[in-house]
Amino acid sequence: MNQQFKRELVGISFISPWLLGFLTFTLGPIIASLYLSFTNYDMLSSPEWIGTHNYIHMLTQDSRYWNSLKVTFLFVFISVPLKLMFALFVAVLFTRNYRGVSFYRTVYYIPSIIGGSVAVSVMWKRLFGLHGALNSGLSFLGIKGVDWITEPNTAIWSLILLVLWQFGSPMLIFMAGLKQIPKELYEAASVDGASKVSNFFRITLPMLTPVIFFNLVMQMIGGFMTFTQSFLITAGGPLDRTLFYAVYLYQNAFTNFQMGYASAMAWVLLLIIATFTALVFKSSSAWVYYESDGGK
Repeated sequence: MNQQFKRELVGISFISPWLLGFLTFTLGPIIASLYLSFTNYDMLSSPEWIGTHNYIHMLTQDSRYWNSLKVTFLFVFISVPLKLMFALFVAVLFTRNYRGVSFYRTVYYIPSIIGGSVAVSVMWKRLFGLHGALNSGLSFLGIKGVDWITEPNTAIWSLILLVLWQFGSPMLIFMAGLKQIPKELYEAASVDGASKVSNFFRITLPMLTPVIFFNLVMQMIGGFMTFTQSFLITAGGPLDRTLFYAVYLYQNAFTNFQMGYASAMAWVLLLIIATFTALVFKSSSAWVYYESDGGK
């Protein structure tokens, strides 16, 4: 046994726990779900091979599927840009030398840690309920409130507000990016008489585009997989107005016991996320600036 093989054996032994976990809990279920997507499987009997029937039914006959897709697209395309803009705005404020800024950074980051919890979802449901704190505040101003959670026209917006409240993670990433921008650029711009607004659009935003690109991809992927908020607060209602894709997938898998159909939905969601991610990567050459290579 030569030395090279011994070194490789030692390396494999060190990564073997992770490798075993990956094969057992990640790669194995992925392959199994791909197979199950072509079967009729109710978790109580053996899978029955039906070919592409699940995919055909999904795309041509299931109206609730298309509704869940529409709701998810609406949620992602509204919440992600608003969340990133708000996170960037707060990050710019927190890079200033204000008193107690470190404390406020921590406070504003906490919702990102607990935002997906059951307790926060229950709190949000009560906050926007008919007799919740929001309507109590509105009644104090003489405005009659509604049940924001069960009203079809407002339910989705209550969930979008919950996501916007969880802007701490992209905020910290923006703050890290802001600290990497050379101060010499701002000093040179001030000598030329540039305003703060001009500095923001001509220096800050171009230098932050790699960070914006990263946050956009991560938040977009997370948006497509949003589950907890809709499942606990609205249960997909009212009238399926908040029936997110992941919630409808869960209903098919664990309520209707159509695990084969749910597996097919999962693979279509993977293709949707991969497509939009690829489009963002493709477009990055037109708007993402990399200082190391003079722009890209």
